[in-house]
Amino acid sequence: MASPNIPEIVFFDLETTVPNKIGQRFWVLEFGAIIVCPRKLVELESYCTLIRPGDLSAVAAKSGRPHGITRQAVAAAPSFEEVADEIFKILDGRIWAGHNIQRFDCVRIREMFADINRPAPNPAPAGIIDSLGVLREKFGTRAGNMKMATLATYFGLGQQKHRSLDDVRMNLEVMKHCATVLFLESSLPPSALNWQWQSSPNVTTRSRSLLQSSSGAPTTLNVKPSENRGKSICRDETSRKSPPSTSAGHKRALPYARESLGKMTARVKNVICNARSRPLNNLLKHSQSLIR
Repeated sequence: MASPNIPEIVFFDLETTVPNKIGQRFWVLEFGAIIVCPRKLVELESYCTLIRPGDLSAVAAKSGRPHGITRQAVAAAPSFEEVADEIFKILDGRIWAGHNIQRFDCVRIREMFADINRPAPNPAPAGIIDSLGVLREKFGTRAGNMKMATLATYFGLGQQKHRSLDDVRMNLEVMKHCATVLFLESSLPPSALNWQWQSSPNVTTRSRSLLQSSSGAPTTLNVKPSENRGKSICRDETSRKSPPSTSAGHKRALPYARESLGKMTARVKNVICNARSRPLNNLLKHSQSLIR
């Protein structure tokens, strides 16, 4: 158990239907949560349940995702009213955490409790940790955008499954990785970080290529700020939480400008010839200019 002065953190996530017509509502299909010790950031317990919606016809008979939730899967699941006590017990009085929960998941929780005429749980006075806002402010868009799938790929954590319990565990790991990077950066002098954003994120140098190949990430990454804020409403199923599409083909990027072989050879010869009469620092300076 956490210290009496520090409430436990509950990471939670909902899987829902996605309305495709005006006036349709979201139906919660799955609730998943992990309770985390705030001092050690270790999982203390977990809970997950499918939920039968009030309108089964709103659930697709066949999911377009490998691990998607189908109508058959939730047909025999308990209703929200049957699991409301457990969900209330897990959420009430703890610090709430999740990805974009302020604009989506928290709203759905309140709606579901209102449907059964019961008061909704409340977070601890410490409030809510929305990793979307926190990471956008602190970590930025260096991973490409702020989708959980993109962040997980950036850190080599695998593919997002879009299932509640898997996603909250991935959310916690993403936050740990981001926090580690920020901690290490804060520990280094500013001069040591000047290299970080000088080169284009679209260029794959040899060192980047080796790092990416070892983590299974693609060799090129188009980094663009996300234009979509939060989880989309009234779109198809893939628009809310799916990772961005990537190009099937890729080219090897060079860490220097393209030039004719003759010009490049001449520049190399010139540097080597000058090496005998110039100090080592000057030689390194001219050598580095070749790959800029």
